[in-house]
Amino acid sequence: MLLIERLKHTSFSDAEQVLVSYLIDHPEGLQDMTTQKIADLTHTNPTSLIRVAKKMGFTGWLDLKEAYLEEWQYLNSHFTAIDANLPYEQTDHLISIAHKINTLQQNTLQDTLSLIDSKDLEHAQKLLLNADEIKVFASKTNALIAQDFVTKMRRINKKITISSTYDYSTYEAFNSGNRTCALIISYTGEDDSFIKCMDILKKQGASTISLTSIGDNPIATNSDCSLKITTREKLYSKIGNFTSTTSVIYLLNLLYSIVFTADYEMNLNHLIQIGRSTDTRKTNIDIIKEQS
Repeated sequence: MLLIERLKHTSFSDAEQVLVSYLIDHPEGLQDMTTQKIADLTHTNPTSLIRVAKKMGFTGWLDLKEAYLEEWQYLNSHFTAIDANLPYEQTDHLISIAHKINTLQQNTLQDTLSLIDSKDLEHAQKLLLNADEIKVFASKTNALIAQDFVTKMRRINKKITISSTYDYSTYEAFNSGNRTCALIISYTGEDDSFIKCMDILKKQGASTISLTSIGDNPIATNSDCSLKITTREKLYSKIGNFTSTTSVIYLLNLLYSIVFTADYEMNLNHLIQIGRSTDTRKTNIDIIKEQS
């Protein structure tokens, strides 16, 4: 759940609710405001802000303010000119639709990049490189997307499997160990089956990397490393899952790349050697033609 949603649904005292309502209605001015200034504007006591922060699970007001502003800035960036759920209209010309989808894709990539922290990437790289086996847990569209990631990783000789059937996922979780790294892809981060798998994986000693939406969710919270999918789409009231699909593809390509670059020359030479031995395709187009 997003922090702003938690603020709206948490029970507060009358004085605390006045503060919370102000936070929700005036996020743009909070950055440079002191607790005393906010208290003066809302006719409350500065200590009420601390109590609100504690109720939300933060150590103090500054931690709450930082998290709240980070979320607000994310939700109000990148997608200001186009709707992720309804990016074009019935009356749009075909070339207009082409431009809007292009804009949507670019916004999605920038949006996803803004959610990435270098420490998380370093952690994900370490977990993947230290694993003897990698297991991907995904369902439906995400499972189809992940198959390309699995293929890329296998081409550089990584032991990796994908589990997309719920019952089978449980078996795969049980058959894991402390040299297993599990990659769990779930847009909501609240998939009961994968939450169960995470519990099993933890008991088996496996490490976990999650790809989920922003905000608090069980899969992200309980994973060793959490990467965020761009979070703009409704569950079903949309033309297509354009942004979430693009975001997951980008993140999987990124994970493959940080594994690849850890032994860049060896992996590149390995791929070229395989290609020379097995790729029989022919072309008359110089730009894609391989040298003899």
